[in-house]
Amino acid sequence: MTMEKIWELVWQGLADTAYMTFPSALFAYLLGLPLGILLVITQKGHIRPAPTFNAVLGGVVNFLRSIPFLILLVMLFPVTRVVMGTAIGTRSIIFPLVVSAFPYVARMVEGSLKEVDAGLIEAAQSMGMSTFQIIRKVLLPEALPSLVNGAAICITTILAYTAMAGAAGGDGLGKIAITYGLNRREYGVMYAASIALVVMVQLIQIIGNLLTRTLDHRKR
Repeated sequence: MTMEKIWELVWQGLADTAYMTFPSALFAYLLGLPLGILLVITQKGHIRPAPTFNAVLGGVVNFLRSIPFLILLVMLFPVTRVVMGTAIGTRSIIFPLVVSAFPYVARMVEGSLKEVDAGLIEAAQSMGMSTFQIIRKVLLPEALPSLVNGAAICITTILAYTAMAGAAGGDGLGKIAITYGLNRREYGVMYAASIALVVMVQLIQIIGNLLTRTLDHRKR
């Protein structure tokens, strides 16, 4: 295979991988962020303690996190067909990616919010702030650097999951590396796709680290 053809495949793989990764990350955060907030504020001793609700929600999140992505992908075929209109193809991978990623996002958000100084929360309560105000003006702003760093980690995790897209007829760099590279013994394709994946991961992490340092007022 010529270098021109290899890079044509890699560029198409990059586009398909980005198409699966970033919308999935967005929807995973739309679900995972509020769940992560609920996991924190409903803990015993927090601003809205509800131990039973917290235990049930935590159990559901842990259950979904424990299912390997490839198994979840197959299990969700009927639901994916209803939600996405098809269970096969690059677009269809977005739904199982969201389902697999949002529990992980919820736990990442929970960990970030737990880092907020309890004294700040107590001070906000003493000033008569409502639950929503404490979340919006204290918890989220104070945890923002950690949340951004966690988002970079979550995006790279979703990116890794896209390598299994070929199991459902999807495309992307992972499929190119395995189908066009390894299976056909076109090792140049395999290495090019793998390098593109590594570069993509590194760029996401570098951007995440830069944003984290910029937003972290504690280090100024």
